[in-house]
Amino acid sequence: MMANPKEIYDLLQDKMSQSGSAEIERLLIGLTWTLCEVEGNSGLAMSPGIPTRTLPWSGSMSGARISGLKDWITSWNSYNATVAMAAANAIINTRSSLRTKASPINMNMGPGNLAVFEHFAPLFKDKKVAVVGRYPGLDLYEDTCDLTVLERKPGSGDLPDMACEFVLPEAEWVFLTGTSIPNKTFPRLVELSKDANLVLMGPTVPWLSELSEFGVDFVAGVNVDQSHMLYHTVAEGGGMRIFGNGVNYSVVDLGQKQMSTVKQQIADVVAKREQLKSEMSTWMAACKGRFPKMNELETLDNRLSHLDSRFKRLWDLRNDGRVVAG
Repeated sequence: MMANPKEIYDLLQDKMSQSGSAEIERLLIGLTWTLCEVEGNSGLAMSPGIPTRTLPWSGSMSGARISGLKDWITSWNSYNATVAMAAANAIINTRSSLRTKASPINMNMGPGNLAVFEHFAPLFKDKKVAVVGRYPGLDLYEDTCDLTVLERKPGSGDLPDMACEFVLPEAEWVFLTGTSIPNKTFPRLVELSKDANLVLMGPTVPWLSELSEFGVDFVAGVNVDQSHMLYHTVAEGGGMRIFGNGVNYSVVDLGQKQMSTVKQQIADVVAKREQLKSEMSTWMAACKGRFPKMNELETLDNRLSHLDSRFKRLWDLRNDGRVVAG
């Protein structure tokens, strides 16, 4: 089975615990982005949309060990969780082998986040597409796919975020922001998107190969290529301006790893199913009435059907010559 999406927080805490003596050098909480510098490397997370006049730990973060902030990743205080996410990214994304396997996205394809949607546009043409969050320029795709946008503060044509319970299970493609991790919506949204091609995107995304275990098909994250420019753009209230002024997008396909996992799951279910069918034959031969494990057998049949469908989705997408990412 797919890993419990709640385990993403255990994984992040483990990565932070393994950071040794690494300390925060500089922390900047900008209007749109929070930036944490660790060992000369920058990590980003989207700043909370909740205004505050002051923070109780202001002035004490420089020199704080990353390992000491690991409990903040599960905090319900949005500022604590955001700082922890940015600090984790400063460690994870610098050391990640997954990031080095990613393919750069042509940022001329569209401004900022729109470059990600343009990259995937040939794949989701004529499909049911759900996007969590209203990104500027998404209206460009309303005529090329069946587009639904879920937004906490819905505008014209958007659906409120609670509609995710109805929309995501029916979607063929889901685009989910990395901000869903620190704001704690990631577990439920990923669970609801288990039958879709799931793209986790944005500067908040950690470059973790383990994301495939949670059902993420594609990671579209950023590489910091101009840390000095990035710092000043964030400090000066930059939003989309960080793209081309410090960071650029790259994308990697985790589907091949998922396919191996699903293939093994299918083999395990088939073996268990054959064992139960053998037990049922013996039971019925003895004329003992209804097989007592019939419900378990039916559950396995349903599970096998779901896994077969999932494997077919993964296989078809990657064997028609269209997927070229990472």
